[in-house]
Order: sequence, then C-alpha cells, then structure tokens
Amino acid sequence: MPEQLAQNTTKTVSDGVYFPLGATVCADGVNFAVRSQAATAVYLLLFDSPDAPPTDVIELTRRDRDVWHVFVAGVRAGQLYGYKMSGDYNPAAGLRFNDAKLLLDPYAKAVSGKFRNVDNLLLAYDPEAPGRDLVPDARDNCAVVPKAIVVDDMFDWQGTASPDLDLAELIVYEVHVKGFTAHHSSGVAHPGTYLGFIEKIPHLKRLGVNAVELLPVHEHYVDDFLCDKGLTNYWGYNSIGFFAPESSYATGAAPGRQVDEFKTLVRELHRAGIKVILDVVYNHTGEGNQMGPTLAFRGIDNPSYYSLTGPAGAPQRYYMNYTGCGNSLRFDSPAVIRLVMDSLRYWVEVMGVDGFRFDLAAVLGRDDNGTFSPSGAFFDAAAQDPVLNRHRTILIAEPWDTGTYQLGNFPVDWSEWNGRFRDTVRRFGKGDGAQVADLASRMTGSADLYRDDGRSAYNSINFVTCHDGFTLRDLVSYNDKHNQANGENNQDGSNDNNSWNCGVEGDTDDPAVLALRRQQTKNFACYLLLASGTPMILGGDEFARTQGGNNNAYCQDNETSWFDWTLVDKHQDLVDFFAKLIAFTQRFPVLQQRKFFAGKDIYHDGIPDLTWFGPDLGTPDWNNPELRTLCYQLDAAEDRCNVGATRLYVILNADFQMRDITLPSLPDGSAWFRAIDTSLPAGQDFSSDGAEVPVEPAGHYLANPRSTVVLLAR
Repeated sequence: MPEQLAQNTTKTVSDGVYFPLGATVCADGVNFAVRSQAATAVYLLLFDSPDAPPTDVIELTRRDRDVWHVFVAGVRAGQLYGYKMSGDYNPAAGLRFNDAKLLLDPYAKAVSGKFRNVDNLLLAYDPEAPGRDLVPDARDNCAVVPKAIVVDDMFDWQGTASPDLDLAELIVYEVHVKGFTAHHSSGVAHPGTYLGFIEKIPHLKRLGVNAVELLPVHEHYVDDFLCDKGLTNYWGYNSIGFFAPESSYATGAAPGRQVDEFKTLVRELHRAGIKVILDVVYNHTGEGNQMGPTLAFRGIDNPSYYSLTGPAGAPQRYYMNYTGCGNSLRFDSPAVIRLVMDSLRYWVEVMGVDGFRFDLAAVLGRDDNGTFSPSGAFFDAAAQDPVLNRHRTILIAEPWDTGTYQLGNFPVDWSEWNGRFRDTVRRFGKGDGAQVADLASRMTGSADLYRDDGRSAYNSINFVTCHDGFTLRDLVSYNDKHNQANGENNQDGSNDNNSWNCGVEGDTDDPAVLALRRQQTKNFACYLLLASGTPMILGGDEFARTQGGNNNAYCQDNETSWFDWTLVDKHQDLVDFFAKLIAFTQRFPVLQQRKFFAGKDIYHDGIPDLTWFGPDLGTPDWNNPELRTLCYQLDAAEDRCNVGATRLYVILNADFQMRDITLPSLPDGSAWFRAIDTSLPAGQDFSSDGAEVPVEPAGHYLANPRSTVVLLAR
C-alpha cells in the first residue's frame, strides 16, 4: 500500500452501513458507502478546501454486497471528500485501478468545481509510455481534482407542488439554463444561473408554456480537445455526476450552493404552474474511451459500469461506443441499473423534478450483445418503480443511438421524440413533393407508430427544431450549415437539415425574403401546435433566435448560443403569434384529445371526428407527388359549450401557388369564420376570440402560397 494511503485520521470512525450509497448526513456524523466489486482496498479522503491536501485518510474495512462503507463521527454537510481505490491495473481484463488518482463518488450530490486535465494528471495511465493506456501513471492528482461535497436534503419548498397537468396539456419549452439569461441583454441580477433563470419565468408565462425541458444540468466534464481549442462543452451532454447539479450555474462558490439554487428554480417554476423536465445523459459518461480521463466510474469499478470489448488477449481493453462519445454504460449490469434508478428517484423525490428526457435512449435498452429490447432490464425497473409511478414521472426517449433507430418501439409508459414529425413537416413546409400522406399521420398523432402498443397521440413529442440543429429562424434562412466556428472545418453537424433559405443564404435586407421567412416561421409554428401530440418549442424560436447557421452549437458558450433578449421587441409580432396560437390550442379540447382520431361520427351529429379533403373538397390524391395542399375538418362538438364553434377546418398550403379551397357546407344558420391566416400581415394573421372574420364569399377560401389557414364554423 503506497505511503500516501496509510490511514491517517483523528476522526472517530465505525463500520457504518452499506445503504444508501453515497454520503448520508446523520445526527452525529456522515455515513459513506461506495460500490466496487473488484477493488482490493478503498480509502476515503477528507479535505478542508478543494486545493488543500487531505486532512484525513480513512480506510474502509467493512464490505457488504460489494459495498464498502464507514461512518465518520462529527462530519457535517459541506465536508469535501473523494475516494482512492487499490486493485489490479490490467486494462486487457477491464481493470484500471490506480490508487494515485482521486476519484469522485458516483453518488456525489454536489461537486466543488470543474474538472480540468492539468498536465494530464486526470489520466490514470502514462501518456508518454510506449504502451500508453497499458502503463499506470504514479503521479498523485489530489490537488487538481474537484471534490465531492456532503449535502443534506433540507429545503423550504414553501408549500409549492408540481402542477397537476397531464401530458396531453403540456406545451414544452426546450431551453439551456445558462443560455437563457447569460446574454447582457437579459437584464437579470445573476446572468447564466439557476437564479437568473427565475427572473425570466414571466416570459414563459406570457407565452403560455407550462413545461420546461432543461438541457443537461448534471455535473459534466469538458472534453480536453475542446479546451485545447478554447471551446467548451456548452450543452453538457458529458455527465460525470448523475446526482450533482452543474456547479457552474450557481451564483457563488459556497459548498453545495448549486443544490439549493437548483431547488429554488424548481420551486419557482412550480409556483408559476410550470413542470420541470430534465434532459439526462445516462448512456455514457465524460470519461470517454480508453484514452480518456479517470474521474470516477473507470477507477472505481470499470467492468461493472461500462460495456467493454477487445481482441483476443485483451477482451476488455476497449469500450463499446454506441453513443459516439467514447463509451457506453452497461445496462445489463446491476450496478448501472441501480445507479440510474437511484439517480432518477433522487431528482424526483429530493430535487422536485417532474420528468426526464433520456438522451440516446436506445442505449438504455441494449443488452451485453448490443441488442435493443423494449423489455430490457432498465425499462422493467423503471416501469415498476413505486417512486416514479407515485409521482407520475414523465419518461421521454430520444429513440435512437449511433447504431439503431427505435422510433415507436419503446415501452407503453414512455413518450418519444418524434423525429419523423420533424423531418416530414420540414420537407412539406419547404415545398417538397410526395409528403401529404405521411404529413397526415404526423399531424394526427402518428398512430402508425404508437397505437398498436397501447400508447396515445400524446406519447409523440412533436418538434420542428431542437437544440441539436438549426433554430427555427435559421431553418428558414440557410440551405447549408455554417459550423466553421466549431473548429472542425464545417465537417461536424448534420448535412440532412431539410431547410430552405427562402432565396438568400443567411442575413438579408430584402423585404420580400424577410416576409416569406416570417410567414414560413408561422407556418411551422402552426404545424407544431395544431398537430395531435405533445408540442416542444425550441427556446427562442418565438422571437427568431439565430445561431448564424450553426447547426451544432454544442461548444459555443457565447453569443452564438445565448438568448439575445433585444430580439423580443424586434420580433414582438412573432412572440404574439406563438402566444395566441398556444392559447388557441388550449381553447379547443379537440386539439388536445388523448385518443387517436377514428374518422367516424363519434358525437352522433352526422360529422366524422376527422375528415381529409383535397382543395376541391374531394378525397386527397394521396399518391400524387405534386399535391402540396392538404385540408382537414375536425368535429368540435365536444368544444361547443366552451367556444361556440362546431367545427375546425385547417388548410395546409405548401404550394408556391394560390389555391382556391372549396369548403364543406354547413347547416343553415352556421358560417365559416377565419381565425388564422399566416399569409396576412401582423395584426391580421390571427383573429382574437370572438372577433374571427366571416369568410366571403361563403363556400370558398383563397389560400395564399405557402400559408396555413384555420377556420371555425359557428
């Protein structure tokens, strides 16, 4: 045993208990428990400050169920700590123990700061040795490694609770915690922080949003190659602490401050009637492949946490890379299932969140052979978990990874990001042919994907844009990506964007182009919010936020990604349009119904719940590749007592020509009224409730090129 790991403490210690994992505050001290199946010795190091040497080195001598544990009397919340693990360094067999390296507790509830690979001290191997990752590095790195922080769970929720909203009622707003207020124009007291976010909640309320989906807030590692280029992992899809809120979004450096400030954000969002969904990254960690840093999991129990592979003679030297990020967590391992389930329960019960969107969720269903199954161990664990069920926790999958596309194949209690909705409405909106048949499925909840396994339209999370790709303004302003600032010669980011610049690439002063872009923006907003399903708006789209054509701004922690709040006044007509459109969907239960449309007379009023029409009132020619106009009628009988309308008629005209639309006949005493027409000037494009404009002459509507129209029958 190296000299630096000799037990050295004046603390009173005892055996402690193996449950729960992590650091648990008790009345007279703290219980520490960490799981490692293959370690031969485990040491707890205590610190008074992040950059000071350890004050105590305590060997954990008790081990139960592969959990090493100790109770340290007199320790309190705020204590800094880390672990060192002794064991074999044999990468060929998947073992990478190195007790010169300080390790973060996988169950740490807060971290003292950001990891930085100073002088390669975070590497457990010698990068200068001929065998590289086969040769351990003997240098101690305690001075440069951030420390775990002991945290208690006390917090004053002030009587707030999660809003009582069903999935069918949600308007989701995807947003980055820092980017929301980091720009100087935000005018908040604490820009780029959890507390700064709170000051902008009134904007969300005015818009009509009732759920936020926050890009990752787990503590994350910034990749070395980005640091070398002067960039950073802005999005945060590189988690290293699945219980710890990101430390850089706190307003100060007081130990554990980020925990209380994150809870404060959740409390105030709930007070405003807004649910909180976290984008979580359980598919991989920030440790990367075999050449990456050793921060926690790799040095604690590498074979238990990661899917390993390799050639004969070194069958576990390398890492399966289903994620494109260097490694993949092993979801047929009890240690991983327990870690993720404990993390989910913690964020629900202690941190107050309402749901999760799982990045590259297909990884979560892969077994040791790499095969995806919707009845995989993790999905079964989540389905029966009493905490998640009691809190009606929202579970949303990004239903793919780098090797498999599983849209429509997740379990019945899961919703999914609907990539086909995005792709189809983008192609239709820019005028591509042969889209109307698939568009009909996407606008009515994608029954072809979700009905057979017992799910509803609202298991389809519909989106046109998201963090990964163009903003909505850029979608209608660029034919091609412009990612040069990322330092990868514009080779990163998708080339398959289905975007159209409306005639000019990028910024322009041409009034005709700008008017068309604005009209297209409103069209896409209508496709998204009028469709059956759960809509997700990319934050800032409502006021034309731009990334200058960068469709992969993951490394741009600057004005490229930050919300420029001066755009709100500049594009107030767009903000108003989004707000009116959201309010419009809330007025009509037919636009929020949980069941798929049947195409039958449901309300016994002689009108099918859904009827499709071509421009001439005939059945659409679904196989005509030149058809770019689709109309449909919804029976609004269920809504009549609330809004007085008996039917809705939607005209989706992506054609470059005006279309004369024949309207369905109505009973005597009823008429069609225009509620929305995206081709009309601001102020006329959306009629307020009760002030809809009569359609004259009756029976026809001239739909302008590239427009969306919604009519009401009264």
